[in-house]
Amino acid sequence: MAFAIEFVSPERILYSGEGTMVTARTRGGGDIAFLPGHEPFIGSLQTSEVKVTEVGGDLLRFAVRGGFVSVTGDKVTVLSDLAVPAGDIDAAAARADLEVADIALGVDDLDPFAIADKKWAELRLTLSGATVD
Repeated sequence: MAFAIEFVSPERILYSGEGTMVTARTRGGGDIAFLPGHEPFIGSLQTSEVKVTEVGGDLLRFAVRGGFVSVTGDKVTVLSDLAVPAGDIDAAAARADLEVADIALGVDDLDPFAIADKKWAELRLTLSGATVD
């Protein structure tokens, strides 16, 4: 059994196909897996990894910087202002973003924007396979 999955960002449709499971991390709800037949659901996403298991068993990984996940009937939709497939991550850019965030945190270790930027950079580095120092 499968359901339709659509993963959308403002720039493009990142993925559109059929899958057997979507795993995401929601605000206040932690990690949640959606399988065919899941009850209707809408949730706000944390900066985290979203995994899509395709019908053939392939696992697709995406870095998302917030957004929403919606389950209706036989469709899961992930909407994110900023998202990138793991295979498209530019590790050098992520490392540069991490350095900028670390500098900002050196000035104000409670800066919420720098904290969010650091988390986003670390997620991208992790998904790219690069080491996070």
